[in-house]
Amino acid sequence: MDNTRLDKVNRLLQKELGEILRQETAKTQGLIVSVSAVRTSPDLSFAKVFLSVFPSGKGKEIIDNVNDQQSKIRYSLAQKVRYQLRVMPELRFIIDDSLDYLERIDQLLKK
Repeated sequence: MDNTRLDKVNRLLQKELGEILRQETAKTQGLIVSVSAVRTSPDLSFAKVFLSVFPSGKGKEIIDNVNDQQSKIRYSLAQKVRYQLRVMPELRFIIDDSLDYLERIDQLLKK
């Protein structure tokens, strides 16, 4: 598949998943969940969704809850992008710890 098309699909999924997760986490106070990246396989059958969670201490709990609700989220996403995508990829949510990694490097450099 053309890389331009794959990039467009990744951006579309990132935007719509971000909106779905924002609506779901709006009910909780002091918790921010954002979609930092989406990587889709070339045949659009599988997508890795990288989530950034603040505060990072609740990351594992949030990822477990989101993976438990994966089918509901996939259905909501399919309803939003049904005119742009013919096949809805299977979603797998992964914690994006790049901010924690950068913070750790910054602390080590300051020493």
